[in-house]
Amino acid sequence: MKNLNKTYDPKEFEERIYRMWEEEGDFIADAGSGKEPYTIVMPPPNVTGNLHLGHAMNNTLQDILIRWKRMSGYEALWVPGTDHASISTEAKVVDRLRKRGISKKEIGRDAFLEEAWAWTEEYGDNIKHQLRKLGVSCDWSRDRFTLDAGLSKAVNHVFKTMYEEHLIYRGDRIVNWCPSCGTAISDAEVEHQDETGHLWHIRYPRKDGKGFIQIATTRPETMLGDLAVAVNPEDGRYADLIGKTVILPLVGREIPVIADEYVETEFGTGCVKITPSHDPNDFEVGQRHGLGQCVVIGEEGQILEGYAPYSGLDRYEARKRIVADLAEQGLLDHVEELPHAVGHCERCGTVIEPLLSKQWFVSMDALARPAKKAVEEGAVRLIPQRFDKIYHNWLDNIRDWCISRQLWWGHRIPVWYCADCGEMTVAEEPPTHCAHCGGTHLTQDADTLDTWFSSALWPFATLGWPEKTPDMEKFFPTNTLVTGYDILFFWVIRMIFSSLHQTGKAPFENVYFTGLIRDDQGRKMSKSLGNGIDPLEVINQYGADALRFTLISGNSPGNDMRYYDERVRANRNFANKLWNATRFVLMNLEDGVDYSLDRAALDVEDRWILSRLNEVRETLDRNLSKFEIGLGAAALYDFVWFQFCDWYVEFVKPRLYGDDEVKKHAAASTLLYVLSNIVRLLHPFMPFITEEIWSTLPGTEGKIIHAPYPMPCGDDCYPEEEKAIELAIAAITAIRNERAQRDIAPSKKSPITLYSAEEEVRRLLAAIGYEFEHLAGASRVAVVDVDPTPDNAACLVLDRIKIYLSLEGLVDYEAEKAKLEKDLQHCRGEIERAQKLLDNAGFVQRAPEAVVQKEREKLQAAQKLSAELEQAIGELVGRMK
Repeated sequence: MKNLNKTYDPKEFEERIYRMWEEEGDFIADAGSGKEPYTIVMPPPNVTGNLHLGHAMNNTLQDILIRWKRMSGYEALWVPGTDHASISTEAKVVDRLRKRGISKKEIGRDAFLEEAWAWTEEYGDNIKHQLRKLGVSCDWSRDRFTLDAGLSKAVNHVFKTMYEEHLIYRGDRIVNWCPSCGTAISDAEVEHQDETGHLWHIRYPRKDGKGFIQIATTRPETMLGDLAVAVNPEDGRYADLIGKTVILPLVGREIPVIADEYVETEFGTGCVKITPSHDPNDFEVGQRHGLGQCVVIGEEGQILEGYAPYSGLDRYEARKRIVADLAEQGLLDHVEELPHAVGHCERCGTVIEPLLSKQWFVSMDALARPAKKAVEEGAVRLIPQRFDKIYHNWLDNIRDWCISRQLWWGHRIPVWYCADCGEMTVAEEPPTHCAHCGGTHLTQDADTLDTWFSSALWPFATLGWPEKTPDMEKFFPTNTLVTGYDILFFWVIRMIFSSLHQTGKAPFENVYFTGLIRDDQGRKMSKSLGNGIDPLEVINQYGADALRFTLISGNSPGNDMRYYDERVRANRNFANKLWNATRFVLMNLEDGVDYSLDRAALDVEDRWILSRLNEVRETLDRNLSKFEIGLGAAALYDFVWFQFCDWYVEFVKPRLYGDDEVKKHAAASTLLYVLSNIVRLLHPFMPFITEEIWSTLPGTEGKIIHAPYPMPCGDDCYPEEEKAIELAIAAITAIRNERAQRDIAPSKKSPITLYSAEEEVRRLLAAIGYEFEHLAGASRVAVVDVDPTPDNAACLVLDRIKIYLSLEGLVDYEAEKAKLEKDLQHCRGEIERAQKLLDNAGFVQRAPEAVVQKEREKLQAAQKLSAELEQAIGELVGRMK
């Protein structure tokens, strides 16, 4: 029989065990098996750096589910992978080149892509190493990357198909432009931050010379591109101005006054400047009224040529100059502060510039409706359910999705332009000739696709779609997605509508949203605060099992949690507790002995621990099925630490060390049975220590990763024994506390009398009375049906029980009397101090009432304690006579 090392050291076995799992193919799913499938696709981490605690928590939750289902008899597949992350990776590579004194434009596209692939290989491999250290049991043989050949084929297929369905189009529309990243980004990639800005009230002269129209704007620099002033058609103040014209200040352009219901009469003056090329709402107004376009701000955030003296100025510098010039010309009426939300690039933090640009878009109306229906009708379940409202609101207000990016790293748009006829060819593979004229002078679109376009295909493209592969047939739709609530818009919704459209099926049944991990002060972890935690450092110090258990303890769907280093230490102590308990069990087993459980030979405490074990099985089955993983972990922790290690092990020691071989065998068999169940129940949470322990247990076969997960069993229900032991635990705990308060040495024994008016309780107490002898310092135990009220005994009153602990020979009365008298002397001194203070009229009149009242309360408390001490001393003197 193999023994565990004396000391728990996860470094000794974690790497060895993971290597064994991977080399022996324990994570590989079989598409040809007859088992019911259970599939998870890993949210692919970006190849832009190392994993953080959020990744560690997310992957731990997925690993718990996949290990649980694998042990429960499912054909469990967890597909791993990484994301190319267009904007982030390109920015990282550009920065790396800059540090070498090289620019992106200098080396050209092909050389730049070589650098990007080198970056990807370096950081992609690093991420996979970190995931292995965490213990994730994903199927590395199916590892995917969003730019690999299979995914790229799927992306081009979807683009061509949707283009032919008129769901993808190219057009001039307002996009969210990031001047720093140099690309368009989607609405979901814009972070709106509340800021205190200004509202500038500007006078626009009427052409007829009859005064001014006053407009209010938060972005005066865009007025250079104004093409109209709009008023609400129901606003009687301006009815006579509709159809007339005004002169655009600083530019001199004549622009019309139009009526449109978009204008809110209560905002500002009720007159709104319309700049179709620099505001999405103005763009729609311009479309309705045929105003045309006028772009005045360029892609680098500067004023374009033709608008001297502002041309070439940064947009914010131009704002200052324009406001100053308006004031100088008497056209600036007034300025007021205005709190408003300002859009920033999610990646770099730069303020977004709404900009008219020719881009590729996905038409969302036809795609949003089925996605909304999928959640409404329960085809997809969001966990927790409160995210349903957010999901529906976003789909109700969705705009067409800008999918083109002005980047080099990513899926290049599969469109080729013909220099001969000017038409474009959309194809899945590079065409040899133009589909329209047959010409061969073709140039591919320079833009790449939004990263989320390819990520939206992840649940099915990773399984080989659009081909009808065995994996696609077996494992799709997938079962569960575990992801952060912060990418609900970025990714989850897009996967749902993409899957419904491409495959006719929802991509997954459940979406488990995790919260964020914050530091111990509740702050979001960030580089600027320096409060980030490296998971590898934690693993190196405490082991992967301790980190994993910490990340799911107290974790509930959709809620943020705080990270405390103390919790990791506590969970390492938990692992150490289990390790030592296992060593205790193994030391009490003999080679060659059959320790099969004989339920007919069990004692009360054996049946109690089996019953408690069965309750934990039921709790875990229920919690894991409901995705209440943190609650399941808490129940398992309490059972292992307190009920098994603390109580049951102590209960059975007298039998293990006694001479009755039948009782000894029953105790050892129960220990082994329960321990076998514990490590299997715990395996999804703490895979390394449980695999190591499993290998030492007699009667086990194979590896624990493939062992059956314990399910509730009616044979292990013993309600009567549960009641008896719970009574014993409550009574023993009360006696221990009383002895500790009285400083009674553990070696001193005394008689204990247990009284209950209820026959059933007396019967239960009689059945386990012997436990009081070695756990509560009892020299003998009597269970009585008449309240004896003995002299010289401490009386402990519990629910349905009275306990009389004889103090004869246990208490040093002189020492206890001296202690009580010392306490009484101190108490009287406090009374004297407080009384003098309160008798001082100056103190009472000048001190704050709260301070005076506090002193009165101190005096009352001291007087009460003094009376209690005097009574206790009197009772003690009576016992001494």
